Amino acid sequence: MVTAAGLYHWVFLKGAREGWPVFGALVRLVVKDEFAERDRFMRANLDAMAKRVGEMQARMVQLESLGERVLGLAGMPATELRRDGRGGALVSAHNLSMEELQATLDDLERLTNQRVDLMTVMESRLFDQHIRKKMVPTHAPVAGKLPGSSFGWRIDPITGQSALHTGLDFQADTGTAILAAAGGVVVTQEYHPAYGNMIEVDHGNQLVTRYAHASRTLVKQGDIVKRGQKIAEVGTTGRSTGPHLHFEVLVQGVFQDPQKFLSAGSAVAGAPQKAGAVVASGGPAAGR
Repeated sequence: MVTAAGLYHWVFLKGAREGWPVFGALVRLVVKDEFAERDRFMRANLDAMAKRVGEMQARMVQLESLGERVLGLAGMPATELRRDGRGGALVSAHNLSMEELQATLDDLERLTNQRVDLMTVMESRLFDQHIRKKMVPTHAPVAGKLPGSSFGWRIDPITGQSALHTGLDFQADTGTAILAAAGGVVVTQEYHPAYGNMIEVDHGNQLVTRYAHASRTLVKQGDIVKRGQKIAEVGTTGRSTGPHLHFEVLVQGVFQDPQKFLSAGSAVAGAPQKAGAVVASGGPAAGR
């Protein structure tokens, strides 16, 4: 067997070197098949890469379309998605070489990564705006009730003298639900001589809401509350002439007019300004 194989190999090489017609045709056939196989392999790879280029180009169009809509919601200019100018004559991917296709793929991958990074930034900004809106006290603390006594100077109902009223009063029956005006953390839940059963909720950015004269409190210090969550019930504890909720908003310890927040509703997204604020002059304001 070994001898036969060796003899066959010697005859084949000799025929190829000396140009025997039969062996020459056989060699050309083998070489032709090898080139044909290599050509098929290259074409298959080019077709696969061309398909990949088309898919990535379609994805880029989708990302840009989605990105422009999201940019508008996030308050960012749509030009953020068009920082790199692109253009030129359309060339079919099938007319490109392997190297050109690879370069196109690399460029598309780079642009796609840039768009994904930008979309991540937009998502973060939208999430931040969403959270900030929920942390601003724009939800009515007593459902279906309009405030009676407003924020500012008035005649104190107990002393009959002019006094600063530091919040809004919502008249309601004892036991009526008191709702959190925004999401936050309960920082105070106690009985106060003037405020009675009182709750304070910290909403971040030095913004605090206060709920006074409750008949019953349903949360404790350290609890996390959601916007619109029932946290207490209306009562007349403390310095009060009848059942109602006394509602205050403070920014950096400065009393704000709560009506400005409630009127703004969902349109309020940024931190409240101190314009028009009234500074407390020591202790809770008289006249609830």
